[in-house]
Amino acid sequence: MALKNGVEEGRYLYCIVKSAKETDFRQIGIEDNIVYIVPFGDIGAVVHHCGAKPYITKDEKKAGEWILAHQYVIDLATEEFGTVIPLTFDIIIRGSDETAKQWLREEYNQLKTLLEKLEGKAEYGVQIFIDKEMVEKASWENKEIQDLKKELERKSEGAAYLIKKKIEKRLKIEERRNAEKHAKTFYDKIKGFVDEVRLESVDKEVPEKWENKQMILNLSCLVRKCNIVPLGKMLNEINRDGGFAVRFTGPWSPYSFVGDIKRKVTV
Repeated sequence: MALKNGVEEGRYLYCIVKSAKETDFRQIGIEDNIVYIVPFGDIGAVVHHCGAKPYITKDEKKAGEWILAHQYVIDLATEEFGTVIPLTFDIIIRGSDETAKQWLREEYNQLKTLLEKLEGKAEYGVQIFIDKEMVEKASWENKEIQDLKKELERKSEGAAYLIKKKIEKRLKIEERRNAEKHAKTFYDKIKGFVDEVRLESVDKEVPEKWENKQMILNLSCLVRKCNIVPLGKMLNEINRDGGFAVRFTGPWSPYSFVGDIKRKVTV
């Protein structure tokens, strides 16, 4: 089936919900499209009717509006049904409601298991920063570096240059080791409060308020509601230590924990 402009029919996917109610969310979707649920069994896909082609624009403002609308629908679905499987922006099934229903039928076991895994949980971000001076000071206490420092004092100017290079290299290794040691300690503590955890890159820009600190841990955590307060208290204890700072964000839709859902999509 084709739309009147010649583009094949499609269904834009926002999320999967643990409900088979044929709910109509009204015109709240991208480009004010009517959002509704295509049900199968006891689950449903939150969709809007669209052409089977990607949402592409060079207008950054419009792209931002699309992404905000996408998340807004997911947030409303979460408020309505509690547990959802959020899908990333611009996932489109080629075909009609019946095609979407067939996709739900094919992926039912995977989707149902995932909904059960996410029940009563949300995603939180944890970033931990360490004072750079503290790391550097601890690194200077390394015996090998102390021995090189003593040797430096006895060397001529020419030989001293090579010793300085050795110290610089050794300091970098030791600073990384010290940071990793603290990161592992905190990671092990955090794991006790979360159902799942993902290590993210620490090569991120440090916020201006912590410009004298280095990020040593960056985690995405899937947390049960009952564990949010205990986790927050534990992180607050770390934050009160003068050498560290913690950023604890959320709750977010659990994008990091939905895995690779098979889908028939447009390209």
